[in-house]
Amino acid sequence: MATHKKLVIVESPTKAKKIGGYLGSDYTVLASVGHIRDLAQPSQVPASAKKEFGKFGVNVDDGFRPYYVVGADKKKTVSELKSALKSADEVYLATDEDREGEAIAWHLVETLKPKVPVKRMVFHEITKSAITDSLTKTRDVDAHMVDAQETRRVLDRLYGYELSPVLWRKVGPGLSAGRVQSVATRLIVERERERMAFVKSAYWDIATDLVSEPDGKFTARLVALDDARVAGSKDFDDSGHLTSAAQKDGVIVVDEGMATALAHTLKDADFVVESVGTKPYSRRPLPPFTTSTMQQAAGNALGMSSRSTMRAAQGLYENGYITYMRTDSVTLSQEAIRAARSAVIGEWGEKFLSEKPKQYATQTAGAQEAHEAIRPAGAHFRNPAELAGIVPPDQLKLYTLIWRRTLASQMADATGSTATVRLTAETTNHGIATVQASGTVIDFPGFTVAIGSRSAKNEDETTILPPLAEGDILKASDVKPQSHETQPPARYTEASLVRTLEAKEIGRPSTYASIISTIIDRGYVYERGRALIPSWLAFAVIKLLEQNFPQYVDYAFTAQMENGLDAIAQGKQTGRDWLTHFYFGDGEGTAQSADEAHRGLQAQVAQLGDIDARAINTIEIGEGLAVRVGRYGPYLEDSQHLDAEGKPKRATIPDTMAPDELTVDEAKKLIENNSSGPRVLGVDPVSGGSVEVRNGRFGPYVALIAPSTETEDVNADADKTVKPKMASLFKTMTPDALTLDDALKLLSLPRVVGRFEEKNEETSETNEVIIEANNGRYGPYLTKTGLTGKPDTRSLASEDEIFTVTLEQAQELFAQPKYGRRARGAAKPPLRELGPDPDNGKTVTIKDGFYGAYITDGETNRTLPKQYTPESIEPAEAFRLLAEKRAAGPTKRRRRTATKKTSTTKKTSTTKKSTTRKKTSSSKSTASSTKKTSTRKTAKKTE
Repeated sequence: MATHKKLVIVESPTKAKKIGGYLGSDYTVLASVGHIRDLAQPSQVPASAKKEFGKFGVNVDDGFRPYYVVGADKKKTVSELKSALKSADEVYLATDEDREGEAIAWHLVETLKPKVPVKRMVFHEITKSAITDSLTKTRDVDAHMVDAQETRRVLDRLYGYELSPVLWRKVGPGLSAGRVQSVATRLIVERERERMAFVKSAYWDIATDLVSEPDGKFTARLVALDDARVAGSKDFDDSGHLTSAAQKDGVIVVDEGMATALAHTLKDADFVVESVGTKPYSRRPLPPFTTSTMQQAAGNALGMSSRSTMRAAQGLYENGYITYMRTDSVTLSQEAIRAARSAVIGEWGEKFLSEKPKQYATQTAGAQEAHEAIRPAGAHFRNPAELAGIVPPDQLKLYTLIWRRTLASQMADATGSTATVRLTAETTNHGIATVQASGTVIDFPGFTVAIGSRSAKNEDETTILPPLAEGDILKASDVKPQSHETQPPARYTEASLVRTLEAKEIGRPSTYASIISTIIDRGYVYERGRALIPSWLAFAVIKLLEQNFPQYVDYAFTAQMENGLDAIAQGKQTGRDWLTHFYFGDGEGTAQSADEAHRGLQAQVAQLGDIDARAINTIEIGEGLAVRVGRYGPYLEDSQHLDAEGKPKRATIPDTMAPDELTVDEAKKLIENNSSGPRVLGVDPVSGGSVEVRNGRFGPYVALIAPSTETEDVNADADKTVKPKMASLFKTMTPDALTLDDALKLLSLPRVVGRFEEKNEETSETNEVIIEANNGRYGPYLTKTGLTGKPDTRSLASEDEIFTVTLEQAQELFAQPKYGRRARGAAKPPLRELGPDPDNGKTVTIKDGFYGAYITDGETNRTLPKQYTPESIEPAEAFRLLAEKRAAGPTKRRRRTATKKTSTTKKTSTTKKSTTRKKTSSSKSTASSTKKTSTRKTAKKTE
């Protein structure tokens, strides 16, 4: 008799293993490994359904009915699940309790079609008590949540498939537009535009070291002259002028001359205490983590990217160490509050505990509060020390951050006092000068012992002021004039971008990691340190979208789209109606309508009209200078100055130069350096041709220009078409320092190292063998020809060896076996040593590899991003990049699919089976595109 078991299906193998250990032998726990089916690509839609679904994988004329397919990589998983289902008397769907998890559960029901009861099992932490408790509180699959997820999926497909082709035609191939990614990119581009338009302003102030005997000294800064406030950075606008409010208030800008004169006068002046004020200081702990605040804190405190943070959190959750990591809620269960308060007493004592348990309210608009805040799992919180050596370093750091934040939320406030003292002194020419000093004294650190006293935003510098009273007179030990410059708006980091996206209600915090990864992978944004910098490609893409599809990159409109999805999840609206309005509009708008929202996406794309691709791909710098985004990347163009051929002068933009660094002056320098024309090095003694060094698209090179013929015949035209012989400079060479001898050496390549006789093993014949040294795309190498029809190659360790390697050394190198695609030469020394990695203690170096420079600790390798050079990257940044790569794990290589040979016999066989297959395909099409109505029916039948 067959033994029946209860089948539990989760998303990941790690989660399955953990839950299986809690449930015992009566349960079989398997993983679907994410979605088992997905919206079909148009190429995956069978011929019989092409007419309905072929454009998007969605039938927009039939209620936006999607066509789902089980991917080739999921067929084995589906087969295993169906096999397990045969011996099961109940099925528990234990996927995550969010829209994505709900949709995975629905797809499992639709694909497996179980004939036994199906129960939706939900929990927020993977602990034994939570899992066993969830078995008694099952429910049906939530059709509204499924509808919201499916609507979002269809929406993103329509958005991308309608707008991306416009980008392909007008900007470049392979680009993509996305509902949230395009808006996130726009935020970063707009910030860079602000930086480009920003004009620095200089202002001065005075730092005065005042002595109060015998209690020491403190520093006060100039704040006013004759009751007129002294200007600071916030008083200047982006154009470098005082703001209108500052002008209205009569703010004084202190320049260098005034600051120097004031410092000289105040050095011997009497400073009289005008006022002393003291007020209580209190600081409350922050709420426990949500998905968004966790990503922000991990970025700021640990330097982790959003992607690394969510990956580490996923690992902690699946192994039962934290609660569910996708949440907008800051509330804690009573069990969690008890566990946190108990841990506080154990760590720091009862005096650090708040008088009463603290419960926090979620302030974020549109928050989804189905879960608790992110906290350590269970009724007893593990101390981070217990996980040392058990979890990877990145997970341990994140767990420690979560543990500290959770405990801090139940701790007492930090208290103390803040004192402010104002002093006045007479000056010779500028009236009464007022200086001010403030300081905060912490009497009781409270929760800051858990998180560190300097981890909160806008915390005052701790300064202790001596006891002072009104009328006291002090002297200055030192008076220093100090120069300042206003700073442009700070670039976004991942943490600040996440904060802004959440504040504007764009997207969902659970998707921010994938959004940021997408815009980086697409080449729209790159990182320099922690700063996110837009590429010139992003400028062109956003310019096109802003000018032609403004509402789809409008922040308010994008937030409204997210609110619409929330309404669908709550059952207040249907996905079909919402998508109809989004795609087809309401019929009230026209091509000339000021309110584009009345027109749907389809109409806006259809009535788009002509787009000037050149204008879209041109970003003006000023004074006739502009960046052009071309097929091979961005370049600089000067329309006011022409070259010898009458074309605008051009220059390559260095990869390491950010857009805001390309000022008019810098652009002129690039044009001048690139347009100085070829530099003649001399005459080739053999051919009599001119040897020049030039700048090309791929860098500097030397060229040998053949001497012109004096006879005017047919050959005269031929001479004009003869291409000069060219050779790239070595990496160690610079155009300015290059000599004629160096150039002639480069032009002489390939260099014949030597010739010798060698016996062919296959034919027993003796052949003359030639070994040549040359420089190629992947570096210096040797070529051996003459023995067989196919040349043999070996790499050289350095470019200098091209001219120094001897025949004997070359023969010895060819005597060694060849490894991989690249011949093995002598090991290259590191380009730079960065020191020990803080995570594992291994020495980190930068090496020159097959595809360029890379960072390595001997085990993990990370390609050096193009915005860095081996010399410029900071060790801390290199360590962070390695940590991210280490956390990501090895890259999965795509398997090459063997090309199938098609024969006449196979074609005939296929034709015979076509009728049967069409019927089957049609049947599958109907089943695979079933909507949510069947969900409710299935759920009712299986309960």
